[in-house]
Amino acid sequence: MSRIGKKVIAIPKGVKVDVQPGAVEIQGPKGKLRQALPAGIGFEVNGDQLQARTLRADSELGKFHGLARSLVANAVRGVTEGFRKDLDIVGVGYRAEVKGKQVHFALGYSHPVVFDIPSGIDVAIDKQTHLTVTGIDRQLVGQVAADIRALRKPDPYKQKGVRYTGEVLKKKAGKTGAK
Repeated sequence: MSRIGKKVIAIPKGVKVDVQPGAVEIQGPKGKLRQALPAGIGFEVNGDQLQARTLRADSELGKFHGLARSLVANAVRGVTEGFRKDLDIVGVGYRAEVKGKQVHFALGYSHPVVFDIPSGIDVAIDKQTHLTVTGIDRQLVGQVAADIRALRKPDPYKQKGVRYTGEVLKKKAGKTGAK
C-alpha cells in the first residue's frame, strides 16, 4: 500500500462529498468537482474524514492508491481555497489585456496574440505585465498557465518572454564580436 494513499483527507465545514463507484463528487463554497477514480480504488467517508482504500489485494494498485488520494485531496482543496499561478511578462512593449473571455497579448510579434480563457478559469492582470490564473481545478489552472507561458517562452539570452513568478532562468552569454 502507498504511504500517501494511507493518509486521511480532512473534509472542511461546508464541503459535501458524494462517493460513487468510479468517481467522487465534491461540492464546496467555490464550486463543484467530479474526480474519476482508477479501477480498483474506492473511498469511504468516516465522519469528517475521507479514506482511500484498494478494493482488491493487488500489488499493482499501490501506485494508483496514492494517485487517487492526491487527486481527491486536490479537489477538496480546490473547492475550498482554489488554486492560482502567477506569471510575469518581461520585455519592452510586452503586455496583456483581458477583453471578455479572451486575453490579448502583445509579445513582440507582428500581430497581437489572442488567448481564449476556458470555462472555470479566471485571469486577472495587474499593471499589464503580471497575470494571475485562478480556478478550482488544479490540473486546468496549471495547464492554462503553461499554455500562456508557451506563447512566448523566456529567451535564454535576453531573458524576455512570459515566465512564472519567481522562476529562475539561466542566462546564456551571447556571441563575442568579431575582431
